[in-house]
Amino acid sequence: MTENPFFTPSTLVYELPPFAGIREEHYLPAYERGMAEQLAEIAAITADPEPPSFANTLVALERSGDLLRRVDAVFRNQSAADTTDVVDEVDAKVSPLLAAHHDAIHLDRALFARIEELYGRRAELSLDPESLRLLERRHTAFVRSGARLGAAEQERLRELNAELAALGTTFQQNVNAATRAAALVLDSAEELDGLSADAIAAAAENARVLGRDGKYVLSLKNTSGQPELALLTDRSVRERLLAASLGRAADSNGPLAIRMAALRAERARLLGHPTHAAYVVADETAGTVEAVDALLARLVEPAVANARREAAELAAVAAADGVEEIAAHDWAYYSEKVRQSSYRVDAAALRPYFELERVLHDGVFHAAGLAYGLTFTERPDLTAHHPDARVFEVFEEDGGSLGLFIGDFHARASKRGGAWMDELVSQSGLTGRRPVVLNTLNIARPAPGEPVLLTWDEVRTLFHEFGHALHGLFSDVRYPLFSGTAVPRDFVEFPSQVNEMWMVRPEVLANYARHHETGEPLPAELVERMAAAEGFGQGFRTVEYLAATLLDWAWHTVPEGREIADAEEFEARVLAEAGIAVPAIPPRYRTAYFQHIFSSGYSAGYYAYIWSEVLDADTVRWFEGNGRSVRESGELFRRELLARGYSRDPLDSFRAVVGRSPETAPLLARRGLA
Repeated sequence: MTENPFFTPSTLVYELPPFAGIREEHYLPAYERGMAEQLAEIAAITADPEPPSFANTLVALERSGDLLRRVDAVFRNQSAADTTDVVDEVDAKVSPLLAAHHDAIHLDRALFARIEELYGRRAELSLDPESLRLLERRHTAFVRSGARLGAAEQERLRELNAELAALGTTFQQNVNAATRAAALVLDSAEELDGLSADAIAAAAENARVLGRDGKYVLSLKNTSGQPELALLTDRSVRERLLAASLGRAADSNGPLAIRMAALRAERARLLGHPTHAAYVVADETAGTVEAVDALLARLVEPAVANARREAAELAAVAAADGVEEIAAHDWAYYSEKVRQSSYRVDAAALRPYFELERVLHDGVFHAAGLAYGLTFTERPDLTAHHPDARVFEVFEEDGGSLGLFIGDFHARASKRGGAWMDELVSQSGLTGRRPVVLNTLNIARPAPGEPVLLTWDEVRTLFHEFGHALHGLFSDVRYPLFSGTAVPRDFVEFPSQVNEMWMVRPEVLANYARHHETGEPLPAELVERMAAAEGFGQGFRTVEYLAATLLDWAWHTVPEGREIADAEEFEARVLAEAGIAVPAIPPRYRTAYFQHIFSSGYSAGYYAYIWSEVLDADTVRWFEGNGRSVRESGELFRRELLARGYSRDPLDSFRAVVGRSPETAPLLARRGLA
């Protein structure tokens, strides 16, 4: 297949993948050739008769696999953002092949012998700091991948990795199918009472797109809670919506979760760790299981107490409606009523002030200009992976080009739930490449001709994911291994969470929060009430997050050999024993649709969000009180942290910005847990 567009590097600006010429049948041949090429490159390294050197081993390894990187970046994006039956089939075939390919490299004894020799005499090599770190990190990666195991153990490790890769793909595809199937179909607009007119129109448009003309369809988000629960007045509709969300994929994915946890436990033991969590956290900034346990234990009791206080407020309001006990499908609805009565903040009334284009250009992009001097120019001449996706060129303050940003904002049936950032092209001084990054969200598409109005949470998500995008765009490292967001899981959420602060900074909020019809700014007193209302609901948000975190932690602290009979029973028992089982607050993700930990690389790592928030809250305090201008602070944050990727210890980057080690007090104050 000589016409396969992956077989040669893209000639487009920034090596943007040539999406216009990419077809589904190109993926599998490109994967096969890409893996074969990299194995040939590895064979050339090990066959080199010259003694191992940094250049002929480590640099050569960094340069290997170029074709494989190109096809994998594009395919992973399509499988998440615009999948088809053919793409799903390719994914099922390729996932175990990629796991085997990873093992073929990291269990190559000749290659590891060269790296081990260099590592043993690293003090004699006179390497610069980034090159020395590359040698150390590559050595660690090989050891953690089983390079020192015996032949029989390595063979078992290969089997475990292949099965886990296949199961992870199946888990993801089951969630996608179950989420589509569980969409709530309603017969009349009256059942959607409480939603705004544009939201009802969007539900009708969603039904039309899904082939249910004349109906109204509420498609599910990836989380347990659904945004409509805060507004729907019909209690039975709320109950049906939440039940559809909580019941997704239970039959298909419960057994998969049990199997994957057992396989991960066995693999951890092979690699010298008592549990999968111990294996994972040993290479994160947390360092030890005990460190994570200590943080989580400190948060549970005050979070639950906070949630119970909130529940008492809700119960008082619900009693007026004859509701004797707050159920899970009531919590968001009566929380919204409390916000309206106590803080006079109406979520539906806020949406006209948050029109997507204005939030993007006058909020997200504007903040990046204030802090970092960036400007953005849309490039309609460049084709992205889907007609919905838009390409922007990013420029420095002096007019120099930085990279490309792609925004894919709208929900569709072919896209998995949630929001994420990815890199289609990673920056590297070694390859000379500059970054091409993308953000993917799931904002409901309005009726034709209507504006795209966001919820406050969707505004937050837009700023959050753009924080990841900046991490990729600002990367300034030599070696691809360290580029952009290739940092530990419990650090990667930190820059994105910091970027959320701009959504409420007065100089940014005033610039984008304007009524889409009148242009009137969000009233100042409403801004103040919103700030006060942010504190209410922290109990709920912290409990639902901690419940998911402790669920992840429980699945992955199970030692090898311990049998779990039923996933739902295990889940209930874990939450009860952890003291986090609040019946009216389901975990943010239940086991059967917890994609983060069973198909997206966050296994034993969902704690990362709260761990990163320690750094985030501390950094926001630093931004607000360090005596520098916003632009000066932004430049320091960029230069010393965002640009450095994983080329040095991430906590050293934090200290280079803030001037000390992180403190937990700002997080506890933010969460109402002080």
